[in-house]
Amino acid sequence: MKLALVKGVGEKRAADFKKLGIEDTHELVRYFPRGYLDMTSRVSVTEVMHNDMALIACRIVRLDPVRYNGRVRYVKAWFEQDEVYFSAVWFNMPYVAQRLKEGEYLLYGRVQNKYGQIGIINPSFELLQKNHRLKGLVPVYPLKGSLTQRTFREAIAAALPLEPIRTGIPEALCEKYALPSLEKAYYAIHMPNSQREMLAAAERIAVEEYFSLISAFKLIKGDRTQARANKYSVTMAEVEGFMARFPFAFTEGQRAAVKDIFENVTSPHRMNRLLQGDVGSGKTAVALTGIFMAVQSGYQAVYLSPTEVLAAQNFSLLKKLFPERNVKYLAGGSAAKEKREIKAALAAGEVEILCGTHAVLQEDVRFARLAFCVCDEQHRFGVAQRNSLSEKGEDPDILVMSATPIPRTLSLIFYGDLDVTTIRDKPKERQTVSTSIIPQRKYQDMLEYIAAETKKGRQAYFVCAKIDDDEGEVTSVTELFEELKNRLPEVKFALLHGRMKEKDKAAVMTAFKNKEYDCLVSTTVIEVGVDVPDATIMVIYNAERFGLSQLHQLRGRVGRGAVKSYCFLLAGEVSETATERLNILRTTADGFELAEKDLELRGSGDFLGTRQSGKFLSEIKNLRYSTKAIFTAKKLVDEAFERRLDFDRIRSAALQKYETLKDVVLN
Repeated sequence: MKLALVKGVGEKRAADFKKLGIEDTHELVRYFPRGYLDMTSRVSVTEVMHNDMALIACRIVRLDPVRYNGRVRYVKAWFEQDEVYFSAVWFNMPYVAQRLKEGEYLLYGRVQNKYGQIGIINPSFELLQKNHRLKGLVPVYPLKGSLTQRTFREAIAAALPLEPIRTGIPEALCEKYALPSLEKAYYAIHMPNSQREMLAAAERIAVEEYFSLISAFKLIKGDRTQARANKYSVTMAEVEGFMARFPFAFTEGQRAAVKDIFENVTSPHRMNRLLQGDVGSGKTAVALTGIFMAVQSGYQAVYLSPTEVLAAQNFSLLKKLFPERNVKYLAGGSAAKEKREIKAALAAGEVEILCGTHAVLQEDVRFARLAFCVCDEQHRFGVAQRNSLSEKGEDPDILVMSATPIPRTLSLIFYGDLDVTTIRDKPKERQTVSTSIIPQRKYQDMLEYIAAETKKGRQAYFVCAKIDDDEGEVTSVTELFEELKNRLPEVKFALLHGRMKEKDKAAVMTAFKNKEYDCLVSTTVIEVGVDVPDATIMVIYNAERFGLSQLHQLRGRVGRGAVKSYCFLLAGEVSETATERLNILRTTADGFELAEKDLELRGSGDFLGTRQSGKFLSEIKNLRYSTKAIFTAKKLVDEAFERRLDFDRIRSAALQKYETLKDVVLN
């Protein structure tokens, strides 16, 4: 049902809901709370630790005019609680100024307590006298426009009875395993009577979502075994000769991986293999050896990278190791004439190795005899993209690589179509990066140390999670860039973030690698693949907001040269859980161990949320559920397929959902 038809919504509010991507009751009831207010837990603002969330009853004292900080508009108001005055700031929400009136308020947000000044950032707020009926757990939703929490909750309450909520899991399995009602779970997630009820509802909804997702993967994968179309003539002696071209000796893990690939490509069956290894384990060298097997046998190969920065780096390496081969580079930023010439040469079979980005996936890119495909940093590509690449040849061999270790339990579910090779050792010359948690009082000392290191020719990364401080929750990259330039005027800083054009990102990274800058202030776009040997320091702001695996990836950007390297973690939150997680990173260098710990500590809801897994499962990113939900769903899918229970309905629903998720990303 269209939202405008729901009681209390109407056309005007429906337009505000549309800004959130919500146009009907189906989308509304699937818009889950980002948190809950415990109405019994109001606190004194003076007792709140810096960066903690808090619920505060207070009185508005003054409202300042809407102001600008660069491109960011913000509203600032002053409140009083027991004769203690503090500020509240809302970034990029100018409409707040019209909604704040005189009176008593409940504010809920992240408290900043720095240098004796107390503030609260982007809080939810409600007039206290109008909401005295609020009791127990009250849902809080991510909002935009002029919508208020109250109107959103009222719309949800009106929409729930109008929206049919039916499970896609066969009734026989629901009865056999005593699954709770999905409809009741939706009511409980939006209107919980207790935290226990809310958590049980989240678990039930997660099982439902994973049932659909895993069913889609199972259908997409189909029959794993395919007969080989391309007959390789390369010998192991020739492979050994190619491996000798590298300036280092292959580790035992690399040799075992090369052997796996050689046995695959000389077997009767097509290869479909995942090569995973920790940061610096030498996966690229193994992939290039696989490419050699194909071109030495008279075939073409393609090396697909997620960014132009990484693709250019790989292209340079390919040219160096294949001087006798025709190697070309194709990316979105390539000149139009060059693109036409490369595409023509590819189709004629003149280009033996193509290195590129997503541009390689375009329909007009055709190969004469493609036999070997490498997808670098697999978690940046989707199943549909991988499939479109394989369709450019006659059943070519596929090698996908991931430097983000995947917990074994999850890889069995999401990579069930792939044979998995894991490189567990590291090159002897690869050093361990010293990791430290830096307290606020040592921040200036750290900056002075970095400034001194840059005078010695060292370089540093400064990484934070956001581009603009429009939510105010974490340090923004633009704000940090300006702050660091002011604090360390003698140091040359560059800025890099995901909203920049690919050619601009590539230019910044090239300049940084060429030492035109001392330090790079960046979002997580530098997480994978970038190799700058003189970068010896990694600083990560709000480290508690990242997963252990992602922190490990970022740490892996340094320690690539001969000089001792360091990773400094700056944490805003000092909770027991955050401290435990960061201490694990500080004392553990094994990415696979960290991945398992990450899953154990954060739960699958966060590990497989949008931060690491792209667009799929984004609907349930706010839910808190355990890993058990995934395995329950996997068991239900396996049994449903084995018994062919409601198979046509499951197939239709799962593939329809997959069609809306063409960029599904695994990690």
